[in-house]
Amino acid sequence: MAAHPSNNSQPPPAGKSTPRFELITLGDELLLGLTANSHLTWIGSQLGRRGVLLERHVTITDEAPAIAAQFAESWARADVVITTGGLGPTCDDRSREVVADILGQELVFDAGIMRAIEERFAKFNRPCTPNNRKQAFRFSRGEVLPNPNGTAPGLWVQQDGKVLVMLPGPPNELQPIFLEQVVPRLAQLGLISEQESYIQIRTAGVGESMLETRFQPIFDRHPGLGIAYCAHQWQVDCRISSANGRYSRAALQQIADECVALLGDDFICFGHDPLAKVASDHLRNHGRTLAVAESCTGGLLANSFTDICGASKFFMGGIVSYSNDAKMLLLDCPECLLSQHGAVSAECAVAMASGVAEQLSADYGLAITGYAGPTGSHEDNPTGTIYIGMHSPLGDWSKKLSYPGQRQTVKLRAVTAAIDWLRREVVREARRAESPMVN
Repeated sequence: MAAHPSNNSQPPPAGKSTPRFELITLGDELLLGLTANSHLTWIGSQLGRRGVLLERHVTITDEAPAIAAQFAESWARADVVITTGGLGPTCDDRSREVVADILGQELVFDAGIMRAIEERFAKFNRPCTPNNRKQAFRFSRGEVLPNPNGTAPGLWVQQDGKVLVMLPGPPNELQPIFLEQVVPRLAQLGLISEQESYIQIRTAGVGESMLETRFQPIFDRHPGLGIAYCAHQWQVDCRISSANGRYSRAALQQIADECVALLGDDFICFGHDPLAKVASDHLRNHGRTLAVAESCTGGLLANSFTDICGASKFFMGGIVSYSNDAKMLLLDCPECLLSQHGAVSAECAVAMASGVAEQLSADYGLAITGYAGPTGSHEDNPTGTIYIGMHSPLGDWSKKLSYPGQRQTVKLRAVTAAIDWLRREVVREARRAESPMVN
C-alpha cells in the first residue's frame, strides 16, 4: 500500500519545546461502558515515555456534530491531534468524512488500500462486502498508515503547521500502528524524544511513602531532578528525569543506580517489564522450570506466565484445583490434610505447591489458595485471606496474606504477591549457588 506525502504545509518546527497533544476517542460503546477505553492509558503512557504529557483527552459519541465540534476545537489549539475509532466500514463510522470537511480536503479512493482489504478477507475465506469500500478512502493531501492487523488503515496529515493522526479503534490494530509508524514520525519531526525521557525504577514490597523516604537523601544531592512516583498492585515505580536537560542520560542512570543499591530484593527492574516477565527471565537465566496450582485465582497465575513470549522454555503447566476432590485427584493432596486443616491453610498451600511440582516435573511449584469473597470465609480466615505455597530446590514454605477488598482485586493481589515471592526465591537461590556462604 503506497504512502502519499502531504504537500500543502510545512511540518511543525523541529525541537518545539512544548508541543500540545490532544487525544479524541470516539465511540458510543465507550461512553456506554460496553467497551473499556484503554486508549487513554496506553497512548498516554507511550507519549509519557517520550517526554510528552497529553494536555487533554475527550471521549465523544459517533454522531457527526459531536465529531465536528470537538475536532474543530482541538485542531484550533493543539500541535498534534490523535483520534481513535470511526474509521470502519459501518454507518456509524463517520470520523474520516467529518474531519476531511473541516480540513478542507477531498477524500480520494485508493486502489492500494482496497486491494489490501480484499486480500485480508480472502486470507480468512470471508466475503468482502461492498461497505468495506468506505475504508479505502484517504485524504487527498495526507498519508496512509498501513494496518496489517485489520482492514481500516490509519491516516496521517500535516497541515497548518500541525499533525493529525487518525487510528482505528481496536487495540490490536491501533497499538502496532502507533509504535511502528506514528512514534518514529513524531520523533523525526522533533515533537517527541527519540528515546525514553526518564529512567524508571520498578519496585515491589515497599510502600510509596517509604520508597520516597529511602530515595530522598539521594535526590537532595541532585537539585533540579524531576521525580514522580506511581503506585499500583503491590508495586511502586519511581521515574527520574531532567526536563531542563541539566542531567545527561548517563548521569540519570548513575543516580538511579544509587537508588537501586538501597533496595536489595525490593528492586524488580529498570523500565516497564511486568513482574511475571522479570520472574520468567530469572527462571530462564538459571535453567529452572515452574509449575503452578491455583484455587481461588482460577487460572490467573498461569495466565500471567503464558502471556510471556517463550514461556514454553520454563513453564511446565498449571492446574486449577478449585474443589477438594480436584486437589486430591490432580495434586495428591492428602484427604486427611484437607479434613484437618481445610483447603484454605498453610498446609494445603504447601501440599498444592509440592504436588504440582511433582506432577509436572518442575523445579519450582507455586500455589495459591484462599477466600476471594464475598462469601465462603470464616472467623479465623476472613475474606481476603490468601495462602501462597512454594516448592523450591531448597525447601517448601508457605505465606499467609490478608487482602480485604473486592473479589477481583483480591485475586490480582494474590497473583502479584505470589509472582514476587517466586522472583525473590529464584534470585536468592542463584545467589546461594554463586556464594554458598550467603544466606
